[in-house]
Amino acid sequence: MAAIAAATALMTCPGTALRGQELPDRGIALHDRQALARMLDATPPEAPVRDTAVMVFVGDVMLHKAQIMNAHERYGGEMDSSMHEAYDFSQYLSGISHRLREADIAVANMEFTLAGPPFTGYPSFSAPDSYAEYMAECGIDVFLTANNHICDKGDRGMERTLARYRELGKTHGIRTAGTYDTRCDTCQGILFVRARGIKVAIINFTYGTNAAMGKRYRACTGSPDTIRHLFRKAAEADPELIIAMPHWGEEYRLRHSPEQERTAELLAENGADIIIGTHPHVVQDCDTISVDTGKGHRNVPVIYSLGNIVSNMSARDTQLGLMLTLRICRDEEGRAEILPPEYCFTWCSLPGRMTDSHATVPVKEYLHRKGEWLSAWDWIKMKDTYKRVRETTGIQD
Repeated sequence: MAAIAAATALMTCPGTALRGQELPDRGIALHDRQALARMLDATPPEAPVRDTAVMVFVGDVMLHKAQIMNAHERYGGEMDSSMHEAYDFSQYLSGISHRLREADIAVANMEFTLAGPPFTGYPSFSAPDSYAEYMAECGIDVFLTANNHICDKGDRGMERTLARYRELGKTHGIRTAGTYDTRCDTCQGILFVRARGIKVAIINFTYGTNAAMGKRYRACTGSPDTIRHLFRKAAEADPELIIAMPHWGEEYRLRHSPEQERTAELLAENGADIIIGTHPHVVQDCDTISVDTGKGHRNVPVIYSLGNIVSNMSARDTQLGLMLTLRICRDEEGRAEILPPEYCFTWCSLPGRMTDSHATVPVKEYLHRKGEWLSAWDWIKMKDTYKRVRETTGIQD
């Protein structure tokens, strides 16, 4: 984990002005005087550094048809393609997995179902179970499931997806947010997690789904009434922070829409401490919303879209993603506070360009490593996209 710069108050030991001086004899027993002298001469202990939780967020995890075919070929291509294990995804996040594992909690948007074979890409996604398992092994702890593709394979597909995620919870410790079983989930898709003792509520919802939801398995949606209900429900558990994660916005636009801004204001007014969006498949700009709580103003950061973290998309700006790091600590009064967000742009290179696989790397680390590309054109595209998106969104990493 990266070192954390935190201001700490110095502790002053009573009587330090006497350090190095002979102690006056005022009836104190010899062994007591010696013990006191040793105490005063000793180096005072440093004040404890405030414990800081680290959360990392990445955007859309996709699995298009070309990814399925390439991963099967890289595995060897001989095993039946209906087998969940017949795919090699090992290079996908190898360039950033250390950052995910080092975080206390890492969060990603899983934009596919685990509905079983045949495995399919756009427009109706069904990934092999090994894909979700790979993401968990890379260090992703929280799977966001409220997105427009969660119902791609109907109610049965959604049921199987949530069942597999429950199994991954037992084997890999993953948790989900955004979808729920109406018969037994009292939290209604809200996830409560603890990061170094700080209780955080994650509220994930989607603007809608591409296929109709069934009656039993549901995804949280973003109507104003539902949003108010979700925040009231979250508040009942008394979290120290609420992170809102909407699946929203206009695809392929680098600037947020007026509708996103109105929704962000509603989220902030209802108690969101930070808002982190997904869905547009490109990185969007950031903002800060000031809310009057009656006890003064509260500033709520908004990151409108993290873009893709891994996909087969190659259209303008879609290969660039944003990895967001949040550091959360307690202030002097014991309240949890979010330090300024930290940004890292990522690049998803397609097969034949950097390696023979899809591979996501941190852009800054590779700006001067052109020689590692199989295709210099992809490196140039990364540099140009990085410059353009930074200038358009105003995000600096």
